Amino acid sequence: MNAWTYLVIGIVFEVIGTTSLKLSNGFSDSLWSTVCIGCFIAAMYALSLSVKTLDISMVYAIWSGVGIAIISLIGVFFFHEQLTFIKLFFIGLIIIGVIGLQFQSTGH
Repeated sequence: MNAWTYLVIGIVFEVIGTTSLKLSNGFSDSLWSTVCIGCFIAAMYALSLSVKTLDISMVYAIWSGVGIAIISLIGVFFFHEQLTFIKLFFIGLIIIGVIGLQFQSTGH
């Protein structure tokens, strides 16, 4: 697998882990707590493989930025969190920043 695939895998595990963190109810539910910890370990492992060949600053920015965007949508659709214009605006800024870092690192 290439580094980008590992990054995507890391993002998926991070999103599942963060969602499980919410479902763990402060680590009082052992099933969701176990899923959370396992997913974060898997996410870190996948990221460690991606940073072997990709810039760590770019990997971390993409991992956290995409994760924030997806988790925000999960919060709205599954946990009935409020989606405001200002929240969308700042998520958009995060995405713009991630895209900017990607262009900078590829020399565009």
